[in-house]
Amino acid sequence: MLLTAPSIPLASGGSFLITPNVGIMIWTIVVFAISLFILAKWVFPLIGEALDKRAKTIEGEIDAAAELRKEADKILAEYRERLQAARAQSEEIVQRARQTAESHEHEARERGQEMLAQAAQRAERDIQAATKRALGDLRKEVADLTVMATEKVTRKTLDDDDQRRLVAEALNELDFSGLSSSAHSN
Repeated sequence: MLLTAPSIPLASGGSFLITPNVGIMIWTIVVFAISLFILAKWVFPLIGEALDKRAKTIEGEIDAAAELRKEADKILAEYRERLQAARAQSEEIVQRARQTAESHEHEARERGQEMLAQAAQRAERDIQAATKRALGDLRKEVADLTVMATEKVTRKTLDDDDQRRLVAEALNELDFSGLSSSAHSN
């Protein structure tokens, strides 16, 4: 069975929703006032508390975000300072490495020049020693040749005193100073 609204006879022939009915109006106002009172007494305060709580939560989150932002900015500034210090330190290390390399290069050049000078001195000493040996050998050969030539010319053997005298005379006649000075210039 279907429930239907009781039909109310209308004097003007229109719908009951359109025609004002004072009784229904009063009851509507009373129910609205009671509903408004209940809402104002219990529901609105709960809604207000929830909204206040939400506003405080949002403010707290905003404050926390601001603190995080400050901390992030601080950390970023520290990072930039450390980065700058690291760059300065790396530049200092590179500069020290360059200076060390330059000093090692300079020391190596000096050692090389010292070694060259020492080698030149050794070579000079070796040349002088070889020149003295060669001159000694040459004098001995000249003396032997002189003795042999003298024996052949005189057809006799000379005694030791005569040999020494003839060798000394022959050596005095030869100019070995030219040989030794030319050997030194080479």
